[in-house]
Amino acid sequence: MAGTLHIIGGGMAGLAAAVEVAGSGKKVVLHEAGRACGGRARSYEDRQLGCRIDNGNHLLLSANKTVFRYLAMTGATDTLTGPEEPIFPFVDLAEDARWTLDLSRGRVPWWVFQPHRRVPDMRVIELLSLKKLMDAGEDQTVSECLLPGALSRRLLEPFAISALNTSCETGSAALLGAVVRESLSLGGKACVPWYAREGLSESLVDPAIAHLQIMQAEIRTQSRIGGLDIDRGRVTALHGPEGAIPLTDEDCVILAVPAPVASSLLANRVAGFSAPDAFESILNLHFRLNDAPRPMGSFAKSGFMGLVGSIAEWVFLRDNILSVTVSAANRFADQDQDALASTIWHDVRRACDPVLAEALPLTPPQQRVVWEKRATFAATPDQNRLRPGAATSLVNLALAGDWTATGLPATLEGAMRSGVRAVHTLGLRSPV
Repeated sequence: MAGTLHIIGGGMAGLAAAVEVAGSGKKVVLHEAGRACGGRARSYEDRQLGCRIDNGNHLLLSANKTVFRYLAMTGATDTLTGPEEPIFPFVDLAEDARWTLDLSRGRVPWWVFQPHRRVPDMRVIELLSLKKLMDAGEDQTVSECLLPGALSRRLLEPFAISALNTSCETGSAALLGAVVRESLSLGGKACVPWYAREGLSESLVDPAIAHLQIMQAEIRTQSRIGGLDIDRGRVTALHGPEGAIPLTDEDCVILAVPAPVASSLLANRVAGFSAPDAFESILNLHFRLNDAPRPMGSFAKSGFMGLVGSIAEWVFLRDNILSVTVSAANRFADQDQDALASTIWHDVRRACDPVLAEALPLTPPQQRVVWEKRATFAATPDQNRLRPGAATSLVNLALAGDWTATGLPATLEGAMRSGVRAVHTLGLRSPV
């Protein structure tokens, strides 16, 4: 398999593409504009906190087959941790209620008939919301498919905001339905939660880089590709920091960059190209404590907790760091960050104190706000229609990224799936 595959972008889509094809006989060169690969799923040393943190929180489900294949190929499966069963602790701060969602392992949802395993006060008829989501048309929103009741308020709405990073009022029901189809509808065996034991880089990035190096792939960081030469229906050169990189007829390119970057390179130059142009932010807050809290019950078993009736949706505990995620965070962009962090810490204390051996301090010793302004495309029906497929009108160029038409919202599974699809679109084959 002669020639070189140039992968532009070292996020999850680019890394997945590189891992997919490395070792197949095709030379692989990965160009990453930043100092490190990983994109929105990486770890770094934070000077403000004086420790290593993730730039976001990512919860995987056992249904994420592409992610787990990637982890297996890079030898990183054992870097994950989790409860090893489909349990999800929740607290409803608005109504002072706590429960642990404990899903049935098989496809028959026996859990809904057992009060200690289901959402409190839910009615069985509310499960019709799941069918409505899976049957939703491309113009329907999540809110249009949810039946009123405890199941929607205490599970499906928080689940939707986390999965879509878009409000239920504007979010695409079809995209959420795709997530339901690949997870909840398959039963608890598809919904076992996992997350990185040490950090996102230690699970998703560093093992992949080590694997690619063993496979003789070339990884170029701080290698921003600022332009493409296009002639006669193909990419003929890339423009990097050190000048033009000519391409032969046997070379090909996977563009695995964020949607705005792809648009700057391809819009009005490649026939049929389109990309989402509206985005949602994600707010993550990391609170560093002097001593590691000692969790109890299902919080200790899982390491995370879902929050209802709060600004935040999830809180994760790793040693002495409590990390909180706020999805669809554009709505808070004009608020004072310190005031917002104070409100969220108040919620964290209310949520966590009853399930910790010792109460949390009134104010956290140290905190860090990490705001991803363009974390994902806005997962609305209109934006979903703008997502392009992997193939382009250029014979040697394919697209990858969670913003492309993966059939899923902007998730790790979608990003990696897009990278694999781009490789296959170019006619390349995996070594496994």
